[in-house]
Amino acid sequence: MAVRRLAETLSRSLVDDIYKCSNMKQTGVSLKYMMDFGANPTEKSLLLSSQFLHKELPVRLAHRVMELDNLPYGLSEKAPVLKVRDWYVDSFKDLRTFPEIQDAADEMKFTDLIHQIKIRHNNVTPTVAMGVQELKEELGRRGGLLELPEIHQFLDRFYMSRIGIRMLIGQHVALHQPNPAPGYIGLISTRVSPVLIAQNAIDDARSACMRTYGSAPEVHVYGDPNFAFAYVPTHLHQMLFELLKNSLRAVQERFMDSDQESPPIRIIVADGVEDVTVKISDEGGGIPRSGLSKIWTYLYTTAKSPLEESRHMQETPNVMAGYGYGLPISRLYARYFGGDLQVISMEGYGTDAYLHLNRLGNEQEPLP
Repeated sequence: MAVRRLAETLSRSLVDDIYKCSNMKQTGVSLKYMMDFGANPTEKSLLLSSQFLHKELPVRLAHRVMELDNLPYGLSEKAPVLKVRDWYVDSFKDLRTFPEIQDAADEMKFTDLIHQIKIRHNNVTPTVAMGVQELKEELGRRGGLLELPEIHQFLDRFYMSRIGIRMLIGQHVALHQPNPAPGYIGLISTRVSPVLIAQNAIDDARSACMRTYGSAPEVHVYGDPNFAFAYVPTHLHQMLFELLKNSLRAVQERFMDSDQESPPIRIIVADGVEDVTVKISDEGGGIPRSGLSKIWTYLYTTAKSPLEESRHMQETPNVMAGYGYGLPISRLYARYFGGDLQVISMEGYGTDAYLHLNRLGNEQEPLP
């Protein structure tokens, strides 16, 4: 079935190659490995890195192409999903037709190629969201995709894989920067201060809340601003922004028409031996227990086209609501480096989100 559908539009040899690569094992790397490898980028280490990516990226892309071609409920036939599948096929083809990488000149050309591939895939998340939205409308079910667990499992695998591919490409490209910022190894900062990142995320989330509602609750941060550990700052910012946005919206909507002053949201940063944990507590009224499972589902919640707000899923999101993708994707970011995200709620009072970040950096990517 899969081969036939791909074969309708692609050459037999390309389909066979995709099929062959999709049966190969993906190779996971850890944050620590990326740091050790990229600490002093030399011509030789960049050459080795590009040779690894030249072999690894087609395997990861082929896994996704096969999956995109075999989705249940007719999701594979939806135009936005076909568009994304074609982006993956084009990138696979570009990588497979690129010759063996033998010297620094080849490596530079290859780095340009993967940078272009990363740009080609910028709008994957909102485009897939459109396909899922079309399916949802077609099935005409209220309450979203709760009754389609296979679609959820696919989206978890697909977006986790996407985080990994973008991290590997972004890391390799960033190692070429002539004057890296102090303490940076590619995209990874060896001295990320969760308190300072939280302050930045607060500024961004509160200004988004201001734009939407005209005012925004206060946010207080508790923790040592000098405490730092190795992590990817853009990932941490994205997760904190998403959690804060939800808390700000809940508190704002609960106290908007009330005589009471809205209570501040509290962020607590704890520095453990294995984990750095960030807790975000709000008094926004909480979520009923029956609704807790829904917060992890991939729903598209407003009538606007996802592409109109596609910036939301880029590196620095800035809208208040719209996608229901924020929490599930934030949990994938946390899990990518061996952490997790949990939400505990008291209906009638508020919600606590616990963001666990593995500070040892020794967990391999959880490859789907």
